[in-house]
Amino acid sequence: MKDSTRKLITWVGLGIAIICTVLSFIFAANNGGVKDLAEVKMGGLFDATFYILVCLMAVSVIAILWFLVLKLAKNFKEQKGYAGKFLMLVGIIVAVCLVSFLLSSGNDVSPAIMEKFNISEGTSKLIGAACIMVYILVIAAAVSIVYTAIAKSLKK
Repeated sequence: MKDSTRKLITWVGLGIAIICTVLSFIFAANNGGVKDLAEVKMGGLFDATFYILVCLMAVSVIAILWFLVLKLAKNFKEQKGYAGKFLMLVGIIVAVCLVSFLLSSGNDVSPAIMEKFNISEGTSKLIGAACIMVYILVIAAAVSIVYTAIAKSLKK
């Protein structure tokens, strides 16, 4: 990809992120999430803001997936051992999901919230598994950052 195209995509992505941030702030203000601006009523702008936000987020997700597929296709074509590394990464992700699901107890959501929102025990188990998976991935990211920093300092 040309450098000018990459810069353009970066600026467009940054613009979409700024627009989403502003629309999220307006959405939160109208929804009572921001107490200082909760009295500001924007009428139809609330619905428009929400739908524009959803559309922009969908465009962002589609663009991310598109460029991911392009990058994967390029790497599969150019690098010899990439398929094995990719399959190993997918296996690790599946293993983390499985371990998270097995560690989840099923009563991760309080009974009052389960009753209020009509959440089943299976859904509560999935919520707990998602939380545990996030914890595992954050810890893994922190460990890899520390490992990289230590490895770089030892090489110098």
